[in-house]
Amino acid sequence: MIPASLVKELREKTGAGMMDCKKALTETGGDLDKAVEYLREKGLAAAAKKAGRIAAEGLVDSYIHMGGRIGVLLEVNCETDFVARTDEFRAFVKDIAMQIAATNPQYLSREDVPEEVLEKEREILRIQAKNEGKPDKVIDKIVEGRINKYFTENCLLEQPYIRDTDKTITELLKEKIAQIGENIAIRRFARFEMGEGLAKKECSLAEEVAAMTKSS
Repeated sequence: MIPASLVKELREKTGAGMMDCKKALTETGGDLDKAVEYLREKGLAAAAKKAGRIAAEGLVDSYIHMGGRIGVLLEVNCETDFVARTDEFRAFVKDIAMQIAATNPQYLSREDVPEEVLEKEREILRIQAKNEGKPDKVIDKIVEGRINKYFTENCLLEQPYIRDTDKTITELLKEKIAQIGENIAIRRFARFEMGEGLAKKECSLAEEVAAMTKSS
């Protein structure tokens, strides 16, 4: 068990995210100096410092699934026009667009989820937990755990990356910041699905895109 105080100290030393610091300490057996080295090797310490810089350049890109059945329009920002024109940055933007097409996130981050939506979701989850016969004293904890799962499913930055489900989109973003050397921000997106809101086939278009992406 890694003490919270040690995680905090590492975070203050490197500027890396809390979860990255905890992982670094776990991987290095709680050795602070080795954890600092681990974060630097991964580029996460540098990425955290770059994340506060203004990103006003970038790219608006689109991804259209075969036959025009699903379309995504996406804006990703970086600091300079030079980086925006690189193949590495453009490939990253395309990967994010494919992620959106495959997983259909409703929001960019958990902060974007309206409070009334969360309250409605919590209400539904409480009823579910009671119907499952869960004790009243643990229902709130169960609900919050399931709310975190809701964020993972519906918020782009918290989703597992479809090409490597061991990392989230946030972790992928941090890696790209470290590799490219500039702050990068996924700003906004829109996803369109042909016949959206109408009756769908048993296998959804999103599932088809996900299968196609995994096989590519």
